[in-house]
Amino acid sequence: MALQNITVIGAGTMGNGIAHVFAQNGFKVTIVDLQKSQLEKALVTIGNNLDRQISKGIITEQDKTNTLNNICTDTNIEIGVSIAQLVVEAATENIDLKLKIFSAIDAAAPADAILATNTSSISITKIAAATKRPEKVIGMHFMNPVPVMKLVEIINGYSTSKEVTETIVALSKQLGKVPSIVNDYPGFIANKVLMPMINEAIYSLYEGIAGVESIDTIMKLGMGHPMGPLQLADFIGLDVCLSILNVMYSGYGNPKYAPCPLLVNMVTAGKLGVKSGEGFYSYTAGSKELIVSNQFK
Repeated sequence: MALQNITVIGAGTMGNGIAHVFAQNGFKVTIVDLQKSQLEKALVTIGNNLDRQISKGIITEQDKTNTLNNICTDTNIEIGVSIAQLVVEAATENIDLKLKIFSAIDAAAPADAILATNTSSISITKIAAATKRPEKVIGMHFMNPVPVMKLVEIINGYSTSKEVTETIVALSKQLGKVPSIVNDYPGFIANKVLMPMINEAIYSLYEGIAGVESIDTIMKLGMGHPMGPLQLADFIGLDVCLSILNVMYSGYGNPKYAPCPLLVNMVTAGKLGVKSGEGFYSYTAGSKELIVSNQFK
């Protein structure tokens, strides 16, 4: 099935990045979000990111115009998915919210539409069970920032059909991405490997083994990581890290996935990383300098 009409649910960081990539590759995209202000913010962000691509010689001004012309917005989910051939949900990593969204999408989208979720850890099978088309539900986990990162982790639910998987693999390649197929277990592969490392780095700080800068420097210079685990946690969002660890801890019942108490306390205190302006580091608008948060000095 040739896909052309794409609906993205959620206008946050991942949602606007996913919309950007589809629209830049010639797809007609509708971004749906209940908050009009969030939709307006998403269009500004996409415009700024396109300008960044222009400055690097990746695209032209005409490419930017074409991309923006391929995007429309809506605050009504029923209208937004009414002609969609593919719906990509990119809402907050909350199982109850996702189940509610998928139930609504299933009721309003065309019967042959594929329903994908950008979840980074929640069971595709459980999400699919909220619909009457589980064979057409699949995970399409993009990496942040979406316009830059090449990987798309494609997750098959228990009932996902081979045809749907093949369609999403081909589509990912059409977007210039590299698809990798995994099966539906908590954390999939990306976060099943990544989150224990981040959690262990937080435990190392919590236990006083090393400071923030030492932990990140060792992993960057010693292990060749482009970003240290604590900086990466800030970038992902400490609330998101906590949510993923909780999903894996609940799913596997293994203590190695239990979130560090420091992470729990930071999220409770609203120290979520880049999005809140402070996590393991403090973030000043317009500055690329990393400054260790006062609580860790």
